[in-house]
Amino acid sequence: MKISENKLVTAEYKLYVKNSDGTLELMEETAIGNPLIYIHGTGTMMPKFEELMTGKKTDEDFEFSIACLDAYGEYSDENVIELPLNVFTTDGSLDSERFFEGAIVPLVDSTGQRINAEVVEIGQNSVTVDLNHPLAGEDLFFTGKILDVHEPSPAELQSLTSCNCGSCNCAENGCGNCGIG
Repeated sequence: MKISENKLVTAEYKLYVKNSDGTLELMEETAIGNPLIYIHGTGTMMPKFEELMTGKKTDEDFEFSIACLDAYGEYSDENVIELPLNVFTTDGSLDSERFFEGAIVPLVDSTGQRINAEVVEIGQNSVTVDLNHPLAGEDLFFTGKILDVHEPSPAELQSLTSCNCGSCNCAENGCGNCGIG
C-alpha cells in the first residue's frame, strides 16, 4: 500500500541540518521501537514533508530535503521579544528552576494559542524570549525508511487523536494538554 491521504504511516527517520562548514549535523532521530506514527494528510506533519512522503510504500527508503521556507521559515529577529518579569513570577518570585537562560517555556499568545519560547536573557525587570522555532532558518535533510502503511483501525484513530502527550494538535480537538501543538 502506498502513502496517501488518511493512511496510517509508520516510519523511522533521521533529521539533519547543515553546519556552517557544509557538513550535516544530526538533530533528531526516531528511537528503536519508537517510530514516527501519523495519519497522512491530516495536517499533523509539515505540508512539504507530507508531499514528499506521498506515494512511498512499506519497506521503501527515503531521502529528501525541505528548504527552510517550506519548513519552519526564516529566522526572524522580530520574534525575539522582551516580556515583563512579572509574566514569569509567582507571588513576586521567579522560579529559577523553571526559568533560566536556555529554558524552553510555554507561553500563550493573544488568541490563546500555546507557543514554546526559549529564554534568552533574564533582566532585572524583563525576560527576553525567542519565539522562533528552534529549526527556523534551517534547511532540513531527512533520511529514513517506511515501516508500514495501512488503513487505520478505529482504535488507532482514537489513540492518535486523543492524547495527552503534547506532541500533536490535540488542543484544537479539545484535549487542552498540549505543550507543543
